[in-house]
Amino acid sequence: MRLKAVIACAGLVAGLLVALSPSAAQAAPTRYEAETSPAVCTGTIDSNWAGYSGGGFCNGTNATGAYAQFTVNASASGTATLGIRFANGTTTARPAGLIVNGSTVQSPSFEGTGAWSTWVTKTLTISVNAGGNTIRLNPTSAGGLPNLDYLDFEVGGQQPNPTWPTPTGQVNVDGTVEVPAGGLDGGMRRYCCIGDGSQEESQDPMFRLAAGATLSNVIIGAPAGDGVHCTGPCTLRNVWWEDVGEDAATFRGSGSPAFLVDGGGARAAGDKVFQHNGPGTLTVQNFQASNFGTFYRSCGNCSTQHQRNVMIRNVTLTRPGNTVAGINVNYGDTARFTGITIVNDPSRAMVICRKYNGNNTGDEPTQVGTGADGTNCFYSSSDITYR
Repeated sequence: MRLKAVIACAGLVAGLLVALSPSAAQAAPTRYEAETSPAVCTGTIDSNWAGYSGGGFCNGTNATGAYAQFTVNASASGTATLGIRFANGTTTARPAGLIVNGSTVQSPSFEGTGAWSTWVTKTLTISVNAGGNTIRLNPTSAGGLPNLDYLDFEVGGQQPNPTWPTPTGQVNVDGTVEVPAGGLDGGMRRYCCIGDGSQEESQDPMFRLAAGATLSNVIIGAPAGDGVHCTGPCTLRNVWWEDVGEDAATFRGSGSPAFLVDGGGARAAGDKVFQHNGPGTLTVQNFQASNFGTFYRSCGNCSTQHQRNVMIRNVTLTRPGNTVAGINVNYGDTARFTGITIVNDPSRAMVICRKYNGNNTGDEPTQVGTGADGTNCFYSSSDITYR
């Protein structure tokens, strides 16, 4: 399918932000339909898939660089909240570059939604100038962009409630699903259930990924056991945890593995969302989480310790939540943050980067500080937005 609406697209990207007219920057979100001028679409306006809003949707040309662009107007400079409604009936995510006023500001990915008639909303934020802003969304793969329905835009407003995908079916699980290096695409089906929903770390994982495997387009129902285990480098793309229970995912391996979590979301993690036990670098992007203890934790007391690195970008975290990332400075861990949106935290209580001295004896690690320092924790005030 061809993408179409630059409008919706842009928003998805976290930056399309704004509305196509000065009226967009109002106290309440303004909706901009992808099929309505002044939106520009390199493709066609179609109406062959049910569930869209307005008179149709944007179906863009399937080609790298077949961009959509529009000029928006903001009443004031600052951060804008976007809600982009889109559908991607394939099982392959459709990445794009978001170019705002001539500069690429984000690289969002539009995950599969299970069907072309299944529409979901992705919430993103970007910075805009007062007055006119140009927004261009460039697909970076030959698949082009997803179908785009509309963009909800608000400058300095509350983020809309995130929309979670609707399962296309259910797979009953009675033991750990072993995912080979060739990967598993769940087609947006719900996999359920394993374990008892507690915080016991002795529970089996629902999925165990071989080194190099990709798990994509999966909804993990509750109870979810110990979530997903990666035994080496892996990719989790558009994976959703309806109730984390224990950890959502644990990353292990040897050498210097690279792990990627791209898209998806997690709710109700009584302790951690992502647990990093082995070495290497984890990147988490285009993700949302709510009601958790710690979003990312480098193991503080594993029997074998390593230097670990994490990059967290373009994520929305809704309180209750205690810590974005916990790292061990005595092992040289690093954490980098950009495009972090924190919701429901008027007192700024959530700690962005919590620093520990870890150990390999099993004892509780000792906290030694918090905050950016240019050595282990990297971010500035412009990397964090509160809603």
